[in-house]
Amino acid sequence: MDKIIEDKSWIKKKYRKYLVIGSIVIACLCIFLFTGNVKTVNIESDKITVDEVFKGLFNDYIQVTGQAAPISTVYLDAVEGGRVEERLIEEGSMVKKGDIILKLSNKDLILNILNSESQLAEKANFLRETHLQMEQDKLSVERELITANYELLSKKRAFEQNNELYKDKLIPKEELLKSEENFQIAQKTFELMKKRLQQDSIYRSLQISQLSNNLQNMQRNLVLVKEQLNSLDIAAPIDGQLGMLDAEIGQSINRGQRIGQINVLTSFKIEAFVDEHYIERIKQGLFGYIDKDSLQLRIRKVYPDVREGRFKIDLIFSDSLPESIRTGQTYYIKLELGQPVESLQVARGGFFQSTGGQWIYVIDKSGKFATKRNIKIGRQNPQYYEIIEGLEPGERVITSGYDAMGDNEKVILK
Repeated sequence: MDKIIEDKSWIKKKYRKYLVIGSIVIACLCIFLFTGNVKTVNIESDKITVDEVFKGLFNDYIQVTGQAAPISTVYLDAVEGGRVEERLIEEGSMVKKGDIILKLSNKDLILNILNSESQLAEKANFLRETHLQMEQDKLSVERELITANYELLSKKRAFEQNNELYKDKLIPKEELLKSEENFQIAQKTFELMKKRLQQDSIYRSLQISQLSNNLQNMQRNLVLVKEQLNSLDIAAPIDGQLGMLDAEIGQSINRGQRIGQINVLTSFKIEAFVDEHYIERIKQGLFGYIDKDSLQLRIRKVYPDVREGRFKIDLIFSDSLPESIRTGQTYYIKLELGQPVESLQVARGGFFQSTGGQWIYVIDKSGKFATKRNIKIGRQNPQYYEIIEGLEPGERVITSGYDAMGDNEKVILK
């Protein structure tokens, strides 16, 4: 009789196939869960740019474009308005200090001078007449004072005689008293005349001084008006080149109107515009270089205004000037922002426009795919970005634009 052999395994045979099927399903589910959500894109290798991360000296500089300009400019403003009669020097000509550039005419100014001269003559005549009248009044008062003094002496002498006669009882007392009163009146009259003469003298001095001051003021005013007439001739204030002249014969020029400029050509400067991103780092005294001519420049002035996202700087040459430099000539300047330092770097590329420098695609060692990695970028120059964190020397990254890659986590390279 056959003996039944019991199956001692903990999983019965009829359930094993279900176990295998379940394992396969679980494995597929895991693959789906862990890899199915990773977004990928296929890119042909010859359509991207790959650069290697390296460590070396990072040159902190920017490239700016500037134009040559005269070292300084003196503007010509019309001191007095008038009509342009002559244009003696043309734009671009060299001038010396004092050279007449324009001649203006102003009939109102000439009439003003004639009126001032007439008023001055009238005032001078009035001063002379007043002075003469005062002298006559002074002589009259002095004559009156002499008369009063004579009367005083006469009355004094009469009083003294009557006093002696009265002592001898030759005249009555009434006559003595009368002569005494006459003497006292003459004495007081003489004192009043002296005070009047003193007061008149002070008054005459003040009046003559005021009239003289008025006359001097009118004379100075006439001198100023005549200087205004001389200002109708527009002259060069310095030696230089007449760079611009905005005045034509017959044109009316207003007082204070800018009509031209003179460029000082003893030296030149470079005027350049810098992106406002660097406004905190651009300081007076920083150096720049023109590689073409191997010349050094230095920032002389940083303008405070920002217009259209840029601000202006002036640079001057440290030593010699470029040969055949001309106003308006363009120069490409390498402007240093700091000393070279050892740092991790990667080549500049279009990826920055897509990522803002927040992440980059790093190629796997196999070279078959690249994955997204967060990075931190520091300074930059026209060739390289400084890498603060996220990359290691020797790693290869995609530096070209990411428009075709979208925002995928993984790039498969074909």
